[in-house]
Amino acid sequence: MSMREEYDIKALNPRKNPYASKVKQQVTMNINKTTIEYFKAMSSESGIPYQVLINLYLDECVKEEKKIQFV
Repeated sequence: MSMREEYDIKALNPRKNPYASKVKQQVTMNINKTTIEYFKAMSSESGIPYQVLINLYLDECVKEEKKIQFV
């Protein structure tokens, strides 16, 4: 079997990606140094990358509809 020079990708996999709606969006934001250090320490303990931990925490906030209380 030989390789073709070009492939029609749509013909190879015509199905839509079922996970497309769950794709993450990259953002740039300023976060306090102490906050980053906190999540990096948690990362060292758990072995989970700190960015993943931050995302998991934010997801939890959304699911539980947590509101910020300003004092």
